Amino acid sequence: MREQPASEQPRRWAGPGFETFGSVFGFIYTFLAGNVLLAAANAPLVLCLALVADPAAAWPFFLALTVTVAPSLAGIFAAFRCLNDDGGAVKPVAAFLRGYQRSFRQAAPLGVGAVAVLMFLGVDLVIVQAMPAAAVLVPLIVVAAVVTVSLTVTAIAGVVLLPEAGLKSILKASVYLAVQRWYLSVAMLILLGIIVSAAVLQPVLGVALAPAPLLFVVWSNASYSFHAALHSA
Repeated sequence: MREQPASEQPRRWAGPGFETFGSVFGFIYTFLAGNVLLAAANAPLVLCLALVADPAAAWPFFLALTVTVAPSLAGIFAAFRCLNDDGGAVKPVAAFLRGYQRSFRQAAPLGVGAVAVLMFLGVDLVIVQAMPAAAVLVPLIVVAAVVTVSLTVTAIAGVVLLPEAGLKSILKASVYLAVQRWYLSVAMLILLGIIVSAAVLQPVLGVALAPAPLLFVVWSNASYSFHAALHSA
């Protein structure tokens, strides 16, 4: 009986290898640990969201509490960067803490500045809404708030990606990238809106499940934008 040539013999499916399972586990582990670390780093905000029935009624108070978010974003972005570098061998807790510590000096002022600008715009919006003649300013205020959030998050990603760069240079690059890749900024705002909605509507489940996977997409888009700009420079 004639033997089949090696090229004609049926191939056996080997199935996913160890590296595949390790990579999947690395993602799951990083997401779960990241959500816990984000909740711990923003414990006052998470606790108040769980206790207050109508956060919108006390928006200045809750907006002030978000001042802790910026350094924690730097921490989770650092964990995502290590996930990309180390795969299944990632240590998200250590990476988060290192990123939080290293980026605090630049991320914290970004957070404070963003909260101050948003507070100012929020007060202006309340005043303008009480003045029918000034209703035309509402879209401008909303756009300014959206731009502030987009630039802040992009700049925090830049702080993690380019730790040696100055904050002024990172802010300039963030403005350029936000305009050039506006569609990624829109996607970022949608994802951040989902995170905020989940945290407000279901504080426990929203914080436990939603932030890390969605922030990973935000981080991936921001990382791509910075790397593409650096390669084209």
